[in-house]
Amino acid sequence: MAGETGRPTAYSGGQKLLHWAIALLVLAMIPVGLYMVRRGAATNFDAATNALYTAHKTFGMLILLLMALRLALRLGRGAPAPEPTLTPVQRIGSESVHGLLYVMLFVVPLLGWAGISAYPALGILGGYQLPALLAPNQPLAETLLKYHGYAALAVAGLVALHIGAALFHRLILKDGVLRRMLP
Repeated sequence: MAGETGRPTAYSGGQKLLHWAIALLVLAMIPVGLYMVRRGAATNFDAATNALYTAHKTFGMLILLLMALRLALRLGRGAPAPEPTLTPVQRIGSESVHGLLYVMLFVVPLLGWAGISAYPALGILGGYQLPALLAPNQPLAETLLKYHGYAALAVAGLVALHIGAALFHRLILKDGVLRRMLP
């Protein structure tokens, strides 16, 4: 349903579903990624570590796919107008964090995919192999995966800002910002 501005008055059920599915995946992927890297460095890459990496790659590709669907839905349907209670500074902050989250949730899996392509280590769950984006090149792989890790930490910071702002609006301001994305 569109409001006076021609924008929808609420996020669609599909937009909400994709938001929460991606949120849960990202909240799981960051600590798992940190743990598997530490474990891989300490254990000479045993079977359990390999299983963690395989799952991480698989769910990273799932995030990339879900983000593509989310972006298509956002471009096709749009987003509700900003909550009227937002100050100009809050609106700029909100739009900046959302924009950076969208960009980084594409950048992180793409850097990971490029890194595992250059490694090469393209196996995912089910015994499938991802198509390679790059020719094998171990030094390039290590550089790409290092930046993949840095970018994932940036996502963690953005997620913390996003959650903090949502809770601030819900618990302190008691406005409708969080309600717009709740199921």
